[in-house]
Amino acid sequence: MGTTGTPDAPDASRTGAPAAGRDAGGGVGDCAPRPDGVLKVTGAFAYSSDLWHEDMLWGRTLRSPHPHARIRSVDVSAALAVPGVHAVLTHADLPAETHYGLEFRDQPVLAEDVVRHQGEPVALVAADHPETARRAAGRIRVEYAELPPVTDEASATAPGAPVLHPRRTDHRAAHVPHPNIVHRQPVRRGDVAAARQRAAAVVTGEYEVGMQDQAFLGPESGLAVPAEDGGVDLYVATQWLHVDRAQLAPVLGLPQERVRLTLSGVGGAFGAREDLSMQAHACLLALRTGRPVKMVYDRYESFFGHVHRHPARLRYEHGATRDGRLLYVAARIVLDGGAYASSSPAVVGNAASLGVGPYEVENVDVEALALYTNNPPCGAMRGFGAVQACFAYESQMDRLAERLGMDPVELRRRNAMTQGSVMPTGQVVDSPAPVAELLRRVRERPLPPERAWQTGPGTADVRLLPGGPSNATRGEDVVRGVGYAVGIKNVGFSEGFDDYSTARVRLEAVGGEPVASVHTAMAEVGQGGVTVQAQIARTELGVARVVVRPADTRVGSAGSTSASRQTYMTGGAVRNACRAVREEVLRIGRGRFGADHPAWGADGLRLEGGKVVSRDGEVLAPLADVLGEEAVELELEFRHRPTEPFDPATGQGSGHVQYSFAAHRAVVEVDTGLGLVKVVELACAQDVGKAVNPSAVVGQIQGGTVQGLGLAVMEEILVDSSGAVRNPSFTDYLIPTFPDTPAIPVDYLELADEHAPYGLRGVGEAPTLSSTPAVVAAIRAATGRALTRVPVRPEHLTGT
Repeated sequence: MGTTGTPDAPDASRTGAPAAGRDAGGGVGDCAPRPDGVLKVTGAFAYSSDLWHEDMLWGRTLRSPHPHARIRSVDVSAALAVPGVHAVLTHADLPAETHYGLEFRDQPVLAEDVVRHQGEPVALVAADHPETARRAAGRIRVEYAELPPVTDEASATAPGAPVLHPRRTDHRAAHVPHPNIVHRQPVRRGDVAAARQRAAAVVTGEYEVGMQDQAFLGPESGLAVPAEDGGVDLYVATQWLHVDRAQLAPVLGLPQERVRLTLSGVGGAFGAREDLSMQAHACLLALRTGRPVKMVYDRYESFFGHVHRHPARLRYEHGATRDGRLLYVAARIVLDGGAYASSSPAVVGNAASLGVGPYEVENVDVEALALYTNNPPCGAMRGFGAVQACFAYESQMDRLAERLGMDPVELRRRNAMTQGSVMPTGQVVDSPAPVAELLRRVRERPLPPERAWQTGPGTADVRLLPGGPSNATRGEDVVRGVGYAVGIKNVGFSEGFDDYSTARVRLEAVGGEPVASVHTAMAEVGQGGVTVQAQIARTELGVARVVVRPADTRVGSAGSTSASRQTYMTGGAVRNACRAVREEVLRIGRGRFGADHPAWGADGLRLEGGKVVSRDGEVLAPLADVLGEEAVELELEFRHRPTEPFDPATGQGSGHVQYSFAAHRAVVEVDTGLGLVKVVELACAQDVGKAVNPSAVVGQIQGGTVQGLGLAVMEEILVDSSGAVRNPSFTDYLIPTFPDTPAIPVDYLELADEHAPYGLRGVGEAPTLSSTPAVVAAIRAATGRALTRVPVRPEHLTGT
């Protein structure tokens, strides 16, 4: 049960555990069980990689081994000669549009004359067995002429640098100083130069964030089935069905209504499934062969088949008064977008607009930009530009506190924004912003016991020590550290995007019992949105039985499962559709029973327990009797409040619809001799507005926290100076597993946002921001080292 009240006078209750005794059936506010939960933990859930068709072929992609090269020739004759091969496609075989992309079409379906990153698709094979397809792809002969790689800002913007997209025509090209800059967004407010003259303390720092992978466990996969109408049905794991279709239809040369998508089981996403991967390739092979085609990436290919988190270099300068009041912040944030734009423009907008953090600062000069390079493409990942900035500005707050001789939490609380604060973009924060309260809560939580690993004189439980069961230490050089951080994240799509979701709700009597069905195109990627839809329908329609239909493009768009938006947006659409259905049911009831019972004409009628109930609790009629043989079905859209683009010169504008806040306290133990880190506890406090499903809220906060922990101490895609990936496997790309995951106590507040459905606030991303800098701050406290780069490696701690 989270706390309720105002930021200034919170309730004393402070536990993030789901309330005991709540109805497991589940309306809004209940800990409703997940319908897919048991299936997933027992291994019975059907993922997209489990799809099967009795007549299907297997697709395979041939990818470039070079980060930057010109294609001189492609010879597919040897591949076509392999028995069992049904088709081999190259760029020359594409039937219509040859490029696609989320924000603008800059990414080729198959490379034509140039490859711009290692792993770029060059050719496709369809065969009757996956091993046959693999061997045939290996027989395709491609002659390359390697080109000098562009891998950083210096090589991307130097005089005479290769222009990676010379035919660029997107609308953002006019606002950037070099064609290898995807997008640039300044945010300027006040007078930084004048404020700098008044500052009693100034700290500057340069920071670096490595390239993080989403590391979902279910690889890219899907099944494309050619249809009798000349179209195609695609069953796929994705985050955004309708945008996939909008990109696919021009590539296939088909109208959108003949490209039908159905969501298959998704094994995690975290942003990496917003872009197309195998969708176009499977559909092209299916339409060419007239046979269903299945494609499943292995883990190696998956690392090249989706976007990653933007690596970043950030330079910050903070100035403050002697008593710790922030006077100004100046920053420059450079994000590596890789070979194609993907969602880099929106990531830049987030990094710029949120780059100062959840603090009141009157004078701001921030510049954020994303580059085109020959490194792997980068795009959406949980936190979306705010993660990189949070590591830098929270590191700066610790340095400023040290310079002033202040407690780092007190410095943050002194500058914390509240409801009514003004963002650097000029937007007023018009809902609760309990930043100081979140910090207070994590700070006041009791610390875990020290030296818990010590089992007796000279003995230790090595599982609780840095290095764990590897028995690297017995505690000789182990030092504890504690660190804090807080972050701010936007919720929903921003900068004037027409963000909406659609829901179709049906209510009918089946076997004498009212049954509701909900149909949306929301992608369930593991976040629990299917559960939330059913909870809302139970609450609004007063029924026990709810069926959530499979997500597909036969209903209007639900937008992407990203930006912490689906409970807000699709939940809002389901609520609106349910309320419209309820009003229609009451209209039917008044027509059938109103003449005999005057209470039908009163206000305040509701649906509850499968019945129509008056304001006074009198049962007027069972729902099944009201409906009879009639079914009520309505489809409605939900839109949040409008936003506006940021000014391209000043960054001013009300660009975001909602803000989300989370704070962390990290407790670590570091073996200073070996450079090993054990995160003992990672406590989080977060305002969630309204916990629609408390157990799911806690799970989302803990999951985001672990992903931030991974970035802090282990997760990084290593790219060499040529743009080649050195560790495309889970053997060499490390992610936190059970032994690495500490206790994560969660304390959530429920301070309603009056503009949002049920007062809720997007939950999933905010904890990913502050967990990373909190862990690094704790390591700094233990070691005394500056630590300006994540992930922190052992050599950063030992100096070797």
